[in-house]
Amino acid sequence: MTTLVVIVAIVAIVLIFFGGFVQAVQWLIWVGIILLVIAVILWLLRYISGRSNTSV
Repeated sequence: MTTLVVIVAIVAIVLIFFGGFVQAVQWLIWVGIILLVIAVILWLLRYISGRSNTSV
């Protein structure tokens, strides 16, 4: 689960930067923001629940 959150966060950050540099695909900014918010929510749920997943 942690790996998935990290991948989603990285993709979100890349999309935010890509959308900021290229005006033709400015909608990617919103996709990146939405993915970043989802990653933060998933991380918070995992952090608040206190469960530790030892599997990779």
